[in-house]
Amino acid sequence: MLIRYSTDSRGRPVKKAVIYTKEEHNISLGRIDGDAIYVIHRLRETGFDAYLVGGAVRDLIVGRTPKDFDIVTDATPSRVKRIFHNSRIIGRRFRLVHVMFGQKIFEVSTFRSICEGSVGNVFGTMDEDVQRRDFSLNALYYDPVREQVIDYVGGVKDIRKGVVRPVIPLDRIFIEDPVRMIRAVKYSATTGCVLPWKLRRKIARSANLLSPVSPSRLTEETLKVINSGHAYGIVSGLMNNGLYTYLQPAATNLMLEDRKYFRSYMESLASLDAFVQSHPDSRLGERLYFMLKDFVADLTDWDKEVKGGVNNADLYKMTWARCRNFILPMNPQRTELDFAIKKILDGYGIHIKQSKKRPRMVLPPEDD
Repeated sequence: MLIRYSTDSRGRPVKKAVIYTKEEHNISLGRIDGDAIYVIHRLRETGFDAYLVGGAVRDLIVGRTPKDFDIVTDATPSRVKRIFHNSRIIGRRFRLVHVMFGQKIFEVSTFRSICEGSVGNVFGTMDEDVQRRDFSLNALYYDPVREQVIDYVGGVKDIRKGVVRPVIPLDRIFIEDPVRMIRAVKYSATTGCVLPWKLRRKIARSANLLSPVSPSRLTEETLKVINSGHAYGIVSGLMNNGLYTYLQPAATNLMLEDRKYFRSYMESLASLDAFVQSHPDSRLGERLYFMLKDFVADLTDWDKEVKGGVNNADLYKMTWARCRNFILPMNPQRTELDFAIKKILDGYGIHIKQSKKRPRMVLPPEDD
C-alpha cells in the first residue's frame, strides 16, 4: 500500500490518499474496455492526467464487469474535443465530453472545484474533485497504466464492509442535490451495501426536497430504475424510505391503498428485471409494459368492453390518456408509451396497429 502526499501552507507533508497496488485491489485489466484504456492513454500522451472513476472502479473491485466506463481528466472539455475527433461536448452548465466508438460512448469529465460547493461548474484539481463525489464507494480513481486505485475517502474499505457512506457532509449533501437520496437507495439495492442509520434518518427528514426537482431529472432517474435490471430492489428501497412517491406518485398511492395492487406491481417489477437481463437491447416501450400492465388491468372490465363492440381507437385513446397521467412526472418518448399501451391492449384482443419505426434506444447515463 502506498500513500499520496501533498503539502500544507507551511510546506509540511500531508497525507492525501491511499494507493492500492494491483496485488491489493485485484482488478483485472481484461475486464476494462480496451477503448476506455485507449482514451486514457491518449490523454496521457498529450500531457494530461486521466483515470477511470466512479461506479466502474467500484464494480471492478468487487469482480463485476462494468456496463459503463467513465473517465476524469484535468483536460478541459474543449481540449478533450480537439484530441478526439469522434467526440462531442454535451451539457449547458455542467459540460462533459462523449467520446464515441461506434455504439459505445465514454463520458469524459474534467476535475471540478469545490469553490461553489458540490454542484458548481468551476474546473479544479483531483484533490477537490473527490470531495464532490456523493458517496465513498463511487469516489475512487483507477490508473490503468500503473494499475493502481487511488482512494482519498476510504471507499475501498467501505465497499469491503458493505456500507454506503456519504463523502459530502450530511448537512449539505441533499440540500445541494436532492436526487442524491435516490442514488443512495439505488446504490444500496444494486451493490448490497447497507445505508447507515444516520443516512437513512437524513433521507427520511429530507425527502420533501425532491418536490421542486424538475420533471426532466425525475424522468431520467425513473428511466435509470426501469433500465437497471434491479427495479424490484430499488423501488422496494425507495418505498421504504418515502421517496418513490416523488418518482411515481400515482403508483405509490395505489400501492399504499391496496395490498393486492402492491403485490402485483412488485411482481411486475421482478418480471421487468428478468426481461431486462435477458433482453438487454430491448426498447423502452417493452419495459414500460411492465410498469403499466397492472394499472391498465384495473381500468375497466376488458371482456365486457370487447364484447360491447366499443371502437378500438376510442379504447386506445382513453387508455393512453389514463396511462399518461398515471406515470407523471415521468415523460417518456410518445412512441415508446404508445408501444407499451398497444402491447397491453393486444393482450385483451384490442388490436391497434403498431408503428414499424423503432426509435434508437437512448439510455440515460449511469451515476458515478
